[in-house]
Amino acid sequence: MQIGTFTPAKDGGWIGFIRTLTIDAKVRIVPNDDRSHDKAPDFRVFVGDCRVGEAWVATSRGADPKEYLHVRLDDPSLVQPLTAALFPSENGKTAQLAWRRRT
Repeated sequence: MQIGTFTPAKDGGWIGFIRTLTIDAKVRIVPNDDRSHDKAPDFRVFVGDCRVGEAWVATSRGADPKEYLHVRLDDPSLVQPLTAALFPSENGKTAQLAWRRRT
């Protein structure tokens, strides 16, 4: 299920919106300038000045692997963190944030 649409930002990140039944937020995904350890996120996720998550560069499996961002969002209003994937379009001019319920 698509929950967000993004465009590239000048800093190498992404700017866009996340929209669900309970979330309607303008979001910035910015490169993490503090990668002090191996598992540090590649990006930080912000709504306004509030950090609401992280994202890591990942590669899909299969015959035609593609890079995407594994995104983890958290907020006191959420029962548990929301995980999603940001998939850039072939031309890199947009990206879609996709979420799937774990079963």
